[in-house]
Amino acid sequence: MKHLARTLLCLTLLSALNANAQPERPRLVVGIVVDQMRWDFLYTFHDQWRSDGFRRLLEQGFSCANTMIDYVPTVTACGHASVYTGTTPAVHGIAGNNYKINGINTSSVRDNSVTGVGTTTTTGQRSPRNLLVTTLADELKLATRFQARVIGIALKDRAAILPAGHAADAAYWWDGKAPGFISSSYYMEQLPKWVSQFNSKHKNTLGQNLMLRQEGVTMTFDLAIEALKNEQLGQDGVTDLLAISISTTDAAAHKWGTRSTQLDTIYRQLDTQIARLLTTLDQTVGQGNYLIFLTADHGGTHNEPFMTGHKLPSGRFYDYKLREATNKKLSEKFHVDNLITDAMEYSFYLNNHAIDSAELDRDDVAREVCRILEADPTVQWAVDIHRLADKPIPAELRERIIKGYHAGRSGEIFVQPYVGHYASWDGDIAGSNHGTWNQSDSHIPLIFYGWHIPHGERTQPNGMIDIAPTIAAMLHIQAPDGTLGKPIPIKPDN
Repeated sequence: MKHLARTLLCLTLLSALNANAQPERPRLVVGIVVDQMRWDFLYTFHDQWRSDGFRRLLEQGFSCANTMIDYVPTVTACGHASVYTGTTPAVHGIAGNNYKINGINTSSVRDNSVTGVGTTTTTGQRSPRNLLVTTLADELKLATRFQARVIGIALKDRAAILPAGHAADAAYWWDGKAPGFISSSYYMEQLPKWVSQFNSKHKNTLGQNLMLRQEGVTMTFDLAIEALKNEQLGQDGVTDLLAISISTTDAAAHKWGTRSTQLDTIYRQLDTQIARLLTTLDQTVGQGNYLIFLTADHGGTHNEPFMTGHKLPSGRFYDYKLREATNKKLSEKFHVDNLITDAMEYSFYLNNHAIDSAELDRDDVAREVCRILEADPTVQWAVDIHRLADKPIPAELRERIIKGYHAGRSGEIFVQPYVGHYASWDGDIAGSNHGTWNQSDSHIPLIFYGWHIPHGERTQPNGMIDIAPTIAAMLHIQAPDGTLGKPIPIKPDN
């Protein structure tokens, strides 16, 4: 009996020591990424914000007012990957929303080796396997011996999958044909009962075009709140992570522009839903027990009618037309067709197989491509990545091109239109776009709120890739393994 009592005492002491040895962490980390949210939108819509939504974050949280994306192209998949990996496409491998792997077109999260769960469409054939490094969520999993719960939620597949990382418990994205939120066999064999019930309950709404309706914002937060409750996130001694991305803001800006009444309505709804989420977190996790960061995957350039209507420089850039026109001129000079295979995310892919087969000099072809492209009045620079050091462009832009280029996935010729110009399509007059290095596209909001976060503002420069190492440092976990960023000092400017 004495031996048993001594054993129990030792076990109790060991348990206490282990508990004391654990670093202090919040119960829950919530990442909110707002697709195509310019930094200045925090103030453009300021008079419309509620006191308990965006204003609560601004007035009680810590704002990093000079947060920049330090690579190109500034597009959705690259942004979500970079926020959560602390590195750029050159390292994490997500070279765009669409790019090539070994010469084959793919999307950032396409994976034909998996099947959809909750759908019979190909929209379910998605996974994080194209991402080459760990994420903040993966490192949290490692630090907690995989006890942390990690879930990603968004309308867009890439916006749910890339933040959640490789070891996530689940990622859910929207399929309007299902209709509902779905997943893939990478994560599970069937949807949890609560997700199926959610889809059934909201079937009519989920069958609408949520990308262009404020209900898309509501449904995203509805599912996130259901995940909080049903997965018991933030309810034990192990820190969990919930990654939420708002996709409707991007689709609406592409459709109607950054200064449209439709986008105003969607941002007011986003403000309402943020307030609702904060109230729910206060009630379920406890105020001060959760840590939030809110940012964007990229900004957006105002559309041409709005800008030129106010006598401001602007214009549209047609990459597919440029590819066709350039191929025609190349064919006349080199007598080989289709020397450019594709144009994606402002990068042009050389047909190296055709170049080799015709025994052409690759550098001669690349120089001619750049010359033809730069003759277009919308193009300021066309750069051969292999001759980047020889191009007389600003050093900062040269660095951004390098950080955004991934060999074997990115195109070899990178095109940058004049400032204020953006990629467009025939008949697309009202919509905005993004992808360039311009302030409009690369200056994003960043607010930290909650656990151990003081109120204040920092105006000194920091980057998108600094977000993950900042959260990692606060949690006392390893930063993602490809991290290039540095922790941000969370203290106001003196």
